[in-house]
Amino acid sequence: MAPDALVLDGVHAHYGRSHVLHGVSLKLRRGSLLALLGRNGAGKTTTMLTIAGLMKPTGGTIVFGGRAMQSLAPEAIARSGIRLVPQGRRVFPSLTVHENLLVAAQLRPQARAWNMERVFDFFPQLKPRHKQRAGTLSGGEQQMLAIGRALMGNPEVLLLDEPSEGLAPLIVEEVVQGIARLKAEGLSIILVEQNFNLAMTLADDVVVLNTGAVALAASAAQVLAAPEQATSHLGVI
Repeated sequence: MAPDALVLDGVHAHYGRSHVLHGVSLKLRRGSLLALLGRNGAGKTTTMLTIAGLMKPTGGTIVFGGRAMQSLAPEAIARSGIRLVPQGRRVFPSLTVHENLLVAAQLRPQARAWNMERVFDFFPQLKPRHKQRAGTLSGGEQQMLAIGRALMGNPEVLLLDEPSEGLAPLIVEEVVQGIARLKAEGLSIILVEQNFNLAMTLADDVVVLNTGAVALAASAAQVLAAPEQATSHLGVI
């Protein structure tokens, strides 16, 4: 059996004196998609920021590729093969599409490396806009650019924080299809998503957070067989 792509063991995090993550443990299986679910304020984004090194854990371990990552700088974590697509997209608005992709480029040993041409093949809407400033793109185009920018780093683990937020249903479907294609190519993905049904169309495994602690860890099949075990923590009827 292939080793897990990423393992969190007993991770704690604080904002000042506020204890936000309470011993979060999870395993991302290599080549799978783990849906990280929970109500607003449950600790989902904090978990993603902690994995990416943008927030330092105050306890526990984060292991990627057999290496402890919790004390590394965000730049070192990104170079190692973990890339975050943050909530709200956060593209560089004054840079062109081409420049946004270029600044994130990193060559890593992979069978099918991501480059500018491959990103444009993956998200063809971006190609005719390659000279356009990112701040003038639609929300859907910005989300595609944010994902493309992360892919330019040739990650082994992709962290997607609320990729459907604020998008029209047709654009959400395009983004979901893109995520499904990435998973099919073997990329290991953690997806934070408020839309339970959307998340379950993509997930292999599910972790539900409630007030900063793991309330449920199960396979997607187990959750689909008894969805109330997850939805009871989500406010979903």
